[in-house]
Amino acid sequence: MEARKLRGHKATVLCCISSHINPNIIISSDEDGGICWFDIRCQDVVAILDVGKAPVASICFRPGKEDILYASSGSEIKSFDVHMASSQKPLETFNYNKEDINQIAVSFNSSFLAAADDSGDVKIIDIHQQCLYKTLRTGHTSICSSVQFLSWRPWEALTGGLDAKFVIWNFSRGRPCKNLDFAGMPDFQSKHSSSSNTGQFCNPAFVHAIAVPEETTSEKLGKVCAVARGDGVIDVIDIESELSGSKEKTHKSRSKSNLIPRQTTETSNKSQGKGLQLDYASGGHTAGVSWHSQGLGR
Repeated sequence: MEARKLRGHKATVLCCISSHINPNIIISSDEDGGICWFDIRCQDVVAILDVGKAPVASICFRPGKEDILYASSGSEIKSFDVHMASSQKPLETFNYNKEDINQIAVSFNSSFLAAADDSGDVKIIDIHQQCLYKTLRTGHTSICSSVQFLSWRPWEALTGGLDAKFVIWNFSRGRPCKNLDFAGMPDFQSKHSSSSNTGQFCNPAFVHAIAVPEETTSEKLGKVCAVARGDGVIDVIDIESELSGSKEKTHKSRSKSNLIPRQTTETSNKSQGKGLQLDYASGGHTAGVSWHSQGLGR
């Protein structure tokens, strides 16, 4: 099948997603605040939504009910019924973020909506109650660029930021379970100290995107996530190994004398992620990895 161009946008396309239920449906968003709904069986764009004046940085479906679409525009989130796209009227509008939103995600049980913004905060919104559930802060000291939920752990989420940190959260408590600092890891430091490496290592290991397996593929792929970094590396991290390692360290610290300060899982920043690294040496990127699919195994 020959590649074809889907035309409808007048500005730079920022985000593009496809339907899980109907693989013919593709929805994309742009810098001018527009969303285009394509059906690849049709010659022209099916519908165009005018979300607002601000760029639409992120869009996502509601899992299991993909006629509902969420879109972030500036610091706002709006939801639309794609079957009523011609009305241009949002079903809901959320204004809990104070700064521009970089990514939104809906939990696999469709109960919560997460929004990561430029302040480093992540807002968790209760979709059914239509209210703010929790604010995740102190995990990032710079822009929070990405957020995803875990299909097999309904109360945990993952975030990454332009502080080179990757955080596993228990969002019901509003606390980090594990914090990985890629800039402080031995592999990153050794690459930057070597004079024989390519130009990709001039870029810091900012976290630009996170991908997690869908519920139907997590058993085949393992309970992992992929983290795309600014230095061209993609880290595949074993989530369960990281969390079990944090619990072991916490248990050991509790068994020590009360005179020794207790070590929490939040301070284990420098333990390296368990998994594998895909970089230029294995035929990968030679520049920063900026975005990849929200779901693994598609």
